[in-house]
Amino acid sequence: MSQSPLHAVATAGQSIWSDQISRSMLSEGELARRMRDDAVSGVTSNPSIFAAAISGGADYDPQLEELVERDAETKEIVSALMTTDIQRACDVVKPAFDGSDGRDGYVSVEVDPELAHDTEGTVAEAREWVKRIDRPNLLVKVPATAEGLPAIARLIGEGISINVTLIFSVDRYLEVMEAYLTGLETFRSTGGDLAKVASVASFFVSRVDTEVDARLERLAVPSLAGRAAVANARVAYDEFLQTFRGARWQSLVAAGARVQRPLWASTSAKNPAYSPTLYVDTLVAPHTVNTMPLDTMDAYQEVGPSTPPVMGPEEIADGRTTLAALASAGIDLVDVYDTLEREGVARFIDAWRASLADIDGKRRAMR
Repeated sequence: MSQSPLHAVATAGQSIWSDQISRSMLSEGELARRMRDDAVSGVTSNPSIFAAAISGGADYDPQLEELVERDAETKEIVSALMTTDIQRACDVVKPAFDGSDGRDGYVSVEVDPELAHDTEGTVAEAREWVKRIDRPNLLVKVPATAEGLPAIARLIGEGISINVTLIFSVDRYLEVMEAYLTGLETFRSTGGDLAKVASVASFFVSRVDTEVDARLERLAVPSLAGRAAVANARVAYDEFLQTFRGARWQSLVAAGARVQRPLWASTSAKNPAYSPTLYVDTLVAPHTVNTMPLDTMDAYQEVGPSTPPVMGPEEIADGRTTLAALASAGIDLVDVYDTLEREGVARFIDAWRASLADIDGKRRAMR
């Protein structure tokens, strides 16, 4: 029996993770089914998705009612509901963690978006999530803001596994990898077991095209539309290959260190004119992760190739050529990345606050 398209991607060395989790996915066995049928081996999440799921249906009402009866405040309620789902998801994907010797099988939980520019607050909340979830296959998501970088190095230095999120530029990605290496060196110096530390670097993809395409339209350069995001990710992958080699890295490998894998996030095609699998087809590569919306998984299973093309030197070279062409056309890529990071943080905060307000209304109605 031939393998499915997503199983073929996994065979090529890329892990498939779900970019969402909900109580219904756990209660109805959908996550377990996706692991079997769609090669899913991990889960990412964020507070806004959780809060929307909590406020948007009745799945969480029994536990919500118990918490309301105890006079729990809204943020405490959300943390408790998230904790239950994250723990359950960690347990469901644990076989992938055990079967890969800790390389795969992770579930991510994100710190409060309002801490994106608060180093100390981020460190404190990440530590709390580790205690609260109490699972070996947890990744704490920390945004790659200027204030997030020192938090990442400190947390890795304490042996806490981190999903670095909201990365847009290659320059920022280089800083993320440096923070990871520095953290590992710190942990090693304290006698820590590097084999127990994992990390992924979540490079946001489709949003780059959304921003660049709008600027290309204003410049009347349609020929480069839909090419920036893939080019950016391919160049980032080349930097990954360059960083995780050489004497510095080999000394960490000798102590048990694992590479910090690039993770392609935001991989649904936002432009309906583009293929729904654009950001899967073009970014299959060893030692990477693609965290997909369920609709994108389904689309790839329907139309994806049984032997996916794997990124190589030609694709990476094309990525660099494309970025150079965009700059020559008048696209200020530094401004693009700065805008996307700023808007990304603001979007997460706005969605989080709106969802909290919805949940607070639900809490008050139950009292």
